[in-house]
Amino acid sequence: MAFDTDVLICGAGAAGLTLAIDLARHGIDSILIEQNAQPFGGSRGKGLQPRSLEIFEDLGLLDRLMEAGGPYPPLLVYRADGSREKTSLSEDRTTPSPAEPYAHPLMVAQFRTEAVLRERLAELGQQPRFGCQLTGFEQDADGVSARIQDATGSHTLRARYLIGTDGGRSFVRNALGIGFPGQSLGVRALVADVDLTGLDRLVWHRFQLGTAATQIMVCPLVGTELFQIQAPVPLEGEVDLSAQGLTSLLRDRSNRDDIVVQSVVWSSVYSMSSRLADRYRVGRVFLAGDAAHIHPPTGGQGLNTSVQDAYNLGWKLAAVLKGAPDALLETYEEERRPIASDMLDLSTRMLGEARDGRMRRNREVRQMDLGYRASSLSQSERAETARIKAGDRAPDAPCRTPDGQQTRLFTLFLGPEWILMGQNVQNRPAASSGLRIITVGDGGDVVDDNGFIAEAYGLDGNEWVLIRPDGYIAAFSSSEGLKETLSHYREVAIPASAPSPSAPEKKHMA
Repeated sequence: MAFDTDVLICGAGAAGLTLAIDLARHGIDSILIEQNAQPFGGSRGKGLQPRSLEIFEDLGLLDRLMEAGGPYPPLLVYRADGSREKTSLSEDRTTPSPAEPYAHPLMVAQFRTEAVLRERLAELGQQPRFGCQLTGFEQDADGVSARIQDATGSHTLRARYLIGTDGGRSFVRNALGIGFPGQSLGVRALVADVDLTGLDRLVWHRFQLGTAATQIMVCPLVGTELFQIQAPVPLEGEVDLSAQGLTSLLRDRSNRDDIVVQSVVWSSVYSMSSRLADRYRVGRVFLAGDAAHIHPPTGGQGLNTSVQDAYNLGWKLAAVLKGAPDALLETYEEERRPIASDMLDLSTRMLGEARDGRMRRNREVRQMDLGYRASSLSQSERAETARIKAGDRAPDAPCRTPDGQQTRLFTLFLGPEWILMGQNVQNRPAASSGLRIITVGDGGDVVDDNGFIAEAYGLDGNEWVLIRPDGYIAAFSSSEGLKETLSHYREVAIPASAPSPSAPEKKHMA
């Protein structure tokens, strides 16, 4: 049976777009469909955490996101006694470092983030197909046959893999019969993007004049002329989301009549839940993003976790499609589901803190310390006391080329290949497909004048570090053990071939 594509992605939000971009740069063909006729138009997931910024740098779109948003404003809390307190959202005064170039989250309205992702995908020769709904699918040993409904009618589309990035009500998850256990959190809230007058754009305004149930927050959406309103609402009943209704709500909860909503661009009322899919995979069908986990918005974790799901799955799908064993795909759930479980706990805990009026954020929300030390893909000869180990995020470090040009490891790491980096090594392995070799030291590819690479990685003389395409360390190895280490990863994860296994025949939906 001919294939229309290697990977069919259902859902063109941040997770689906990130996955399509990553697959494209690996040379893998995909089709991205979205049942809605138009792109999402709201600001909902407006915080990009530092780890996501590193991912977006690798995917070639960070500069555009920086232009689309900006730093979070300080928080200004108004209290019932008339007092005000201005604070930073961050509990610490973290600054960029050689190992961590991005110290704080970037505020970018979700609709702007997704627009940048679509632009990058278009540069890679693809675009989402809006108004295109998945209505059913069956899978066999070789692929998935999906039924698609669009403006021209019903079609059957054949793919090697199907990925459900179709949100909390995921059709794909429900069709697979995957359980989605968790709990309702007893909180209902509104979020709205509005044009309003009466408040400045220099701070994030939080009116905490009574109980948690009567607070309201108004945040200027950096990079736009809009404000985002967030507020808890009663568990039952209609909520007036018109400009007049939101103005009335603001007046009631701020005790001010000078704040006037002029227009409403987008709005939503939702009930908060915390749920995690029992499984992330059934055969050739996978879940990612909100299809696999939903949670309260506190802490700005959701969109970021979804992006990182896609970034983890993308290189593994590409590797298997190029000849790596199917067992590599089992490590997707092995690695990402525990991360999501911890994220749900964090978001739920922070929801409780927000009810008490606390919104300070610390390092745990930035996702820099998340990793895969327990993964079956992580191997290390390092001592238990080592500060950095296999499974950890690979740090950045400034360095220079032998001719004196300043650069960074992250610049050298750009792209979809594995990285093998050695410091003060004698014998350089032969070049091979899918593996980029970087040597550090005299006579090497880069010079570590200031010792930043040595500090970040702690490499002994004649030691190597193997880094995965998603920027996590797979293994540390001595020169003596390097041949065996590379042989192992060639068997389980690094494909021997570079091109996609086929040039899929475009039968439908041309």
